[in-house]
Amino acid sequence: MLKVDLHCHSSVSDGVLAPADVAAHARRAGVDVWALTDHDEVGGTAAARAAALEQGMRFVSGVEISITWANETVHIVGLQIDENNTALKAGLAATRAGRDARGREIAAQLAQAGIADAYEGALAYVGNPDLMSRTHFARFLVDNGHCASVHEVFQRFLREGKPGFVPHRWAGLGQALGWIRQAGGVAVIAHPARYRYTPTEEFALFGEFQAHGGVAVEVTCGSHFPDEVTRYAAMAEEFDLLASRGSDFHAPGESRVELGTLPDLPGRSTPIWSLWADRLSHLPEHELSKV
Repeated sequence: MLKVDLHCHSSVSDGVLAPADVAAHARRAGVDVWALTDHDEVGGTAAARAAALEQGMRFVSGVEISITWANETVHIVGLQIDENNTALKAGLAATRAGRDARGREIAAQLAQAGIADAYEGALAYVGNPDLMSRTHFARFLVDNGHCASVHEVFQRFLREGKPGFVPHRWAGLGQALGWIRQAGGVAVIAHPARYRYTPTEEFALFGEFQAHGGVAVEVTCGSHFPDEVTRYAAMAEEFDLLASRGSDFHAPGESRVELGTLPDLPGRSTPIWSLWADRLSHLPEHELSKV
């Protein structure tokens, strides 16, 4: 089957590998169609595109935008964007503002919990100073022996009710989808099972997303278990949304699912890459029939 991964991160945001190295890693894993979707940043897109084409992959330009909806942070992936669009770049710059102050407050809370110098420690893992995130703190906590894994970090720290949780008010859903549309792209709800919404709230999120011109939802992704894949395939069908697929890769060995190993979309789902079938014409005919 055609291997498509439309959700990956590089060191330009909170990944470990440079964009070109993520491309090489994806190709070694057998990926055919690939997107780099760094958090609130498109600075790695040009390097990623060049490396993907050199590796023989089809490249989809992307970004992952942090928004606030019903007092919860939600991530919206934008695909097939023009990374040079003025409105998108201005929106992303505004979204990045405030991350440093948030990082210092996270460090202050961790210090109260007995973990000193967390800001300086996390900063050592930051490739882009404008994009300090909880993931950088998580790597610091693991590498300095405070937790055994990133998963354990997010059980003990950095989440609501735990030391190091600092809420941040991001852009609104309509704003983010507006930036994506102005950049010629299509919007996708990322890893929906991660959000702590009631069924009624989730239904409202999907409805508002669709009303603002949202196109797809991640059905198969690195944090979804089989029952969640089934659930969001049904949600996509109910809201007339396309289905996306992405590992949410950050670093080798760091996630539950490695890049290139995701299962296929359920047969009932219409893949988002069907929008770009004409751009995948380099692929063998038997692969195009599955697009």
